[in-house]
Amino acid sequence: MAGWILIYIPLLFVNNFFPVTHSLQYFYIGSSEVPSLPEFVVVGMVDDVQMIHYNSNTRRAVPKQDWMSNVTEDDPQYWDTESRGFSNAEQVFRNNTEIAKHRFNQTGGIHVVQLMYGCEWDDVFVRGYHQYGYDGEDFITFDVNTETWITPAPQAVMTKNKWDRDADWNTKRRKYLTQDCVDWLKKYVNYGQKSLKRTVLPSVSLLQKTPSSPVICHATGFYPHRAEMFWRKDGVELHEGVEKGEIFPNNDGTFQMSVYLDLGSVRPEDWMRYDCVFQLSGVNEDVITKLGKAVIKTNEGKSEGNSLAMIIPMIVATLVLAVIAVIGFIVYKKRTGKRQKQKSFLLGVLLRCEGGHRHQTGQSCD
Repeated sequence: MAGWILIYIPLLFVNNFFPVTHSLQYFYIGSSEVPSLPEFVVVGMVDDVQMIHYNSNTRRAVPKQDWMSNVTEDDPQYWDTESRGFSNAEQVFRNNTEIAKHRFNQTGGIHVVQLMYGCEWDDVFVRGYHQYGYDGEDFITFDVNTETWITPAPQAVMTKNKWDRDADWNTKRRKYLTQDCVDWLKKYVNYGQKSLKRTVLPSVSLLQKTPSSPVICHATGFYPHRAEMFWRKDGVELHEGVEKGEIFPNNDGTFQMSVYLDLGSVRPEDWMRYDCVFQLSGVNEDVITKLGKAVIKTNEGKSEGNSLAMIIPMIVATLVLAVIAVIGFIVYKKRTGKRQKQKSFLLGVLLRCEGGHRHQTGQSCD
């Protein structure tokens, strides 16, 4: 496997502004010999907020948002139907894990099969996607435009050829991703519109571990995740000496993010020329925090140290909770001499899915 894996919540975050786009995503994760993890997990997300969950320990689909209780008004059998569909997929994933290990000439050890599919929609465009992978590597992807399969892996050529020949199934796949998926997305957005369309501004803090460490501008508690944060000097956005972090979920459904500024070559008297800017989609006013020694929380001094010590563990705890709640992967790869973060949602390898009215159930490929 090229690279190591960090397990954490699978969110498709992009730190740039776009027209308000709604998304519906499903993640199916089958694993073998992974300690303290169910062998099979399904997570459904609307606008990057988890709304449904299933695992092989409970064998029941359950709502993760209060507003998901509204679905039974339109479909009283919704949760029973979901549970049966996910249970069927669970059996398929067990089989496909063994198929995948055989294809890669593997026996025991930790292995992960995952499927990710879904759609994005706004008033202008619709985008559907359906992707597969195994043990941290992208394996095969459905091209919605050509209704064919694309793979970077030699082991997937057999699967690609088989699936490409099934033109009827691929046409149904495209219809699901571009029509049926969007119809369900619109329903879910309507059910949860009060929650999903709200805006919440963050609490912003400036943190510094030691006087020689970068200054961290940390924003937490904001919603939605469509946010941008950056450092400025004299009102102009900085790029040199700045490192932007990922957006992570909080346990209460809000989000947090950080951006780092290296002040190693900045004279203390010039600090007043710098500020941190947070922008939230749907909110016209920016949250601006001026750089100054008086507002930075550091490890110097008992009271300030306590403040920083409370924030850092909170970030770590959030990631641990995210592992349990959702499970996803980021594969770190070295490309062109640089260590880049590639969000690779390790999708179910050698798995075929039949279109459903609201989601898709796996089918064995042996």
